[in-house]
Amino acid sequence: MQIVVITGGTDGLGKGLALHYLQQGAHVIAIGSTAEKGQALLAEARALSAGRISFVRADLTSVAASRELVRRLAEDHPVVDKLILCAQRYRLLGDRVTTREGFEHSFALAYLSRFVLSYGLHDALRAARRPVVMNVGTPGVPLGRIHWDDLQLTQTYSGTRATLQSFRANDLLGVACGVLHAGSGISYIGYNPGVVSTGMPASLPQPLRAVTTAFFTLFAASVPRAIAPMTVLLDDPPAEPFTAHWQKRRLSLDGRAFDRHDALRLHDITRELISC
Repeated sequence: MQIVVITGGTDGLGKGLALHYLQQGAHVIAIGSTAEKGQALLAEARALSAGRISFVRADLTSVAASRELVRRLAEDHPVVDKLILCAQRYRLLGDRVTTREGFEHSFALAYLSRFVLSYGLHDALRAARRPVVMNVGTPGVPLGRIHWDDLQLTQTYSGTRATLQSFRANDLLGVACGVLHAGSGISYIGYNPGVVSTGMPASLPQPLRAVTTAFFTLFAASVPRAIAPMTVLLDDPPAEPFTAHWQKRRLSLDGRAFDRHDALRLHDITRELISC
């Protein structure tokens, strides 16, 4: 039985993938921050799962909590077949928010948690027959950059800038994992699902919420439609240690977004930041 771990697994794409893999007979560990959404997922999955789903509540804005999650997962599941990283919360407006460990919120949730899980579950992934990590973000979008001199955006914060930096950091995370884990058999996939009809607009203030909801109604793909190409990649991952995809299109790794030097530089800086 395959073990599938999904962060952001109680909503949107993560929930869609959780239900899909339950239908395929896998054991799914859905990770989320909200107990109510976790219980709702368990109730919806009850008819499909036969006890094959677990909900783990975790605060992925915390490096310590992410490490504790890794410890629990590795202890309970020495083999992990698929790690799918979806957890994200958009803070496009408002003041800069820091976590209790002092990190900018988007950097912590959308990047640091994925860094900790990607490296922390390496041994469990490597023990699988065809291990794959899918980091869901926006590879291929030429927006945002790494603010090397101010990663926490203490001087130049905006919600959009922070969100875009976290996306570009995840592009580089995939590159670094591919370099450092070459030969491990793990396929690391950076994946851009395009615009998907999820609950993201609900986190926005009015009138932006209404405008975004209308846009999603007209142009966004449904979750079942959006996860179809994702499952193709997850079930038959590329042989290369790192690839990037925008829906069904494989992206070139040429260019600054996937620069190897930048990837290893960010890797080293991140290790120092979280003292590992």
